[in-house]
Amino acid sequence: MTQKDVYCIAELGINHSGSMELCKQLIDVAVDAKADAIKLQKRTIDRVYTQAELDKPRESPWGTTTRQQKEGLEFSYEQYAEISRYCAVAGIQWSASCWDELSVELIAAFQPPWVKIPSALLTNAPLLRVYRKTGLPLIASTGMSSIPEIDAAVEQLGGCGNPNLTLLHCCAAYPAPVDALNLLCIPWMRGRYGVRVGYSSHTVSPWPVLAAVALGAEVVEAHLTLDRSAYGSDQSSSLEPKAFSKMVEEIRTIEKALGDGKKRVHPSEEPIKAKLRK
Repeated sequence: MTQKDVYCIAELGINHSGSMELCKQLIDVAVDAKADAIKLQKRTIDRVYTQAELDKPRESPWGTTTRQQKEGLEFSYEQYAEISRYCAVAGIQWSASCWDELSVELIAAFQPPWVKIPSALLTNAPLLRVYRKTGLPLIASTGMSSIPEIDAAVEQLGGCGNPNLTLLHCCAAYPAPVDALNLLCIPWMRGRYGVRVGYSSHTVSPWPVLAAVALGAEVVEAHLTLDRSAYGSDQSSSLEPKAFSKMVEEIRTIEKALGDGKKRVHPSEEPIKAKLRK
C-alpha cells in the first residue's frame, strides 16, 4: 500500500452469507465502484467461540444453533483460493480480518497485500504477535479502545513510526451514531503514532467517510451489501451499491480539491487577476 491516493476498502465481512455466488456479486460491485480492495472475515469457529456459546439456540438460514449459524458463514481454504483467483482476474486486491491464530495463518498463506486486525482483538497481545510474525503490512482498527490500549497495541505491532502499520479510527457501534464518530481523532492519531491513519465506517451514510478523507484519512473502509434488509448482523450498517459507488467517486473529487497545501495563484485565476486587480 504505497500509492498516494486514498485506499478504499469494500468491507464484505460476512455480508456474503456463506454464498460464493453472492460473494462474487459483491466483488463485482466493488470493482465497478473502483474500490482498491475487498475484505472478508475469517474465524476458526471452535477457537473463537466456547462450546456453550456454540450450543445455544439460534434461528438462522442454516439451522437452529449458534454453531450452525457460524459455520454457515465461513469459507474454507479452497473457497478462499477461489476468491483469490476471482479477485486476480477482476483486478482487485483482497484480504481478511482474522479472529484467531489459525485464521491468520490461513489468510497469510495467500500473501495478501495486508491483513486486518479487528477492533475486538486489538488488546489480544498473543494474537498481535502472530499477526506481526506474518511479515505482512498490518491494518488495525481502534474501535472500543482506550488510548493506553492503542499505545500497547502499537508497541506490540512495531512501535510508533512503523511504515508497515495503518491505524483506523473507528466507532464500533453497529450502526454508529453520528455524534459518536469523533472524526477529529484522525489527525490526532497521526500526530501521536506517526503511522498511516484512516477510518473504518459503520454508518449508513457515505458522508462521514468523506469527512474523514478531508481530515487526512489515507485508508477508508466501509461495509458493502446488495441489500441492507438482508439477513445478517452487519447488513444494516452497510452501504448499498449506488451509495458505495458514489462514496468512492466523491473521495476522488475530494483528493483533487485538497491539493498539496502550497499556496499559489492557480492558472485558472490568472485571467480574473488580470481583469480585476488594479
